[in-house]
Amino acid sequence: MEEPSKSPLPEAFLSFLQANGIDPSIYIASDSTPRYLRLKPGSEAEIEGIEAEIKCKLEKVNWLPGFYSLPPDILIANSKSYLDGKIYGIDAASGAAVSVLNISPGDHVLDLCAAPGAKLCMMLDLLGDSGSVTGVDVARHRLAACRTMLQKYSLGDRCRLFVADGTTFSLAPLRVDSRSRSCESSFEEKDERFREWTSRRPWKERKRAAKARETMSLQSVTMSENPELIFYGRHSGVVGLSKNKLYKTVSDLEVSSCGYDKVLVDAECTHDGSVKHIQKFENWGWTTLQRRVLDAVRTDSLTLLQLKLLRNGFRLLKVGGLLVYSTCSLTVAQNEDIVEQFLKENTSAELQEINEAEEWPCKSGRIPKTLRFDPLTSQTSGLFVAKFTKLAA
Repeated sequence: MEEPSKSPLPEAFLSFLQANGIDPSIYIASDSTPRYLRLKPGSEAEIEGIEAEIKCKLEKVNWLPGFYSLPPDILIANSKSYLDGKIYGIDAASGAAVSVLNISPGDHVLDLCAAPGAKLCMMLDLLGDSGSVTGVDVARHRLAACRTMLQKYSLGDRCRLFVADGTTFSLAPLRVDSRSRSCESSFEEKDERFREWTSRRPWKERKRAAKARETMSLQSVTMSENPELIFYGRHSGVVGLSKNKLYKTVSDLEVSSCGYDKVLVDAECTHDGSVKHIQKFENWGWTTLQRRVLDAVRTDSLTLLQLKLLRNGFRLLKVGGLLVYSTCSLTVAQNEDIVEQFLKENTSAELQEINEAEEWPCKSGRIPKTLRFDPLTSQTSGLFVAKFTKLAA
């Protein structure tokens, strides 16, 4: 058995860890941190067959339903069970963040930073056959990967995906049942009503969409531009709608009663808690780490982005709804500091106890009621989690 890599971390990064109270040994412990996968509901009887195919026993994660662990060197991407959509890789800490939302059938859920899509899939698994999930991401190619995942796992029926800036996205959920609408096979230009989504769009529509993207790339993005809808399921509420109705924004007062029931803000961050990501810099070069993780200008811009994402996600939450803020950073500036600043600004925001954590292998954050996962404590990737509810004004 090979010795775990003990390549010395650069001094600048060690200073960064010390300043944030992060134990450098977690970057060695990650060599023994297991991989995790989630089993698609209904596939439980096939576990033995999956184990035989990947030549590895799956260990049930007792504290997180539907999750299994396996050694970090086991690859699943070429297995038939993975290609057939029976399993998908998702870290247990990320799964815990989704479970904190307590998603129930009938909920309307917003994933404000949806790519690459594993958490989105889990949300739809939990949602069942009523309600909806809206996925938003600013990167079109990454959101297209989410769309591929939804199709692969046959989970897109109640989902819609928008390429949009999560700090300004303003569309409320569609609280209607689209099954009452006619389901056609393409987008109708005449009255601009959405028919059933298909990846095989007519040539004229593909040309129009390409022209629209080209126009957007040449012009500065304004607040009035509509998000780009790149996917919608048959029962997502979109089928049968006119474009005007789909893109109708609602006032803050209206959001209080018809906003989203649950919102996940898994914000862009420096990824320093994703230990395997940090280890990649051994190949990419530590100077790249300096630019992406340690650069003060970048981290300042990230914390501003994180606060804006949290503000907007909370704005779109209905009264009594739940919002989870998470990052895969272990720094205080991107986690507890963001939470404290947000609570100072929003008297209608209340931090909630995460009761499930009593059985979880995690520790408290520097603010009561917040959680931290890391390889040493949790045998998972690093993650910070905070849960909010919205109080009536």
